[in-house]
Amino acid sequence: MTESLAYRDAYARSIPARVLGTDGSAVHLDRTVFYPGGGGQPSDTGWLRADSGAAWRVIGARKAGEEVWHQLEDGSEPPAAGSELTAELDWERRHALMRTHSALHVLCGVIFRDWGASVTGGNMEPLAGRMDFEFETMHADLVAEIERRVNVEVAADREIRVNVLPRDEAFAIPDLIRTKINLLPAGIEEVRTIEIVGLDLQADGGTHVAHTGEIGRIRVTGYESKGRINKRIRIAVEDR
Repeated sequence: MTESLAYRDAYARSIPARVLGTDGSAVHLDRTVFYPGGGGQPSDTGWLRADSGAAWRVIGARKAGEEVWHQLEDGSEPPAAGSELTAELDWERRHALMRTHSALHVLCGVIFRDWGASVTGGNMEPLAGRMDFEFETMHADLVAEIERRVNVEVAADREIRVNVLPRDEAFAIPDLIRTKINLLPAGIEEVRTIEIVGLDLQADGGTHVAHTGEIGRIRVTGYESKGRINKRIRIAVEDR
């Protein structure tokens, strides 16, 4: 299995690691800081570096069971099994994704609190994202008010906490699952939660900033109908 530091310390940028195996240009490590993707958040990119000065560009990561595999650039000869190296993130990209993911949780928290709308889908890239909600109607005045309220919560600099709870304890929390469909694997024994203190608490596996103030500012860049009761909101994350 791979020890995945991203789930407990989103600010870790690098870690010593050993190559456990390779498959073509994919590398399996015993430890990693790379988030392997999931929940609408893309996987990290970065580098594998050896003390000799050799380096390999990582263009993505994926989870296979309890293993995390690191995909190298096409044509790259992977390091040999048993090699000791350092796994290093493209930190600027990761931090942008952390800000974006937390921004989407603020958006979700405000809309659920104030309008009671569930999430039906979402996706993100660094500093831009979209989220779909169960709204029958949406208009410019409503969107402007949503943008105002989410930025009030960002400016409040609310703490964002990560916890791992036993399944029974987690599912006893009302509205823990904010998506219309429960995407948690059947039989899961522990549930990782993200809490924006005083605003939002939900199951989530991605990486986040420590306080909402670190997000910067959320700007709604567009909205559209994706069905009779399905409306999409697009956002950009900007520096304050």
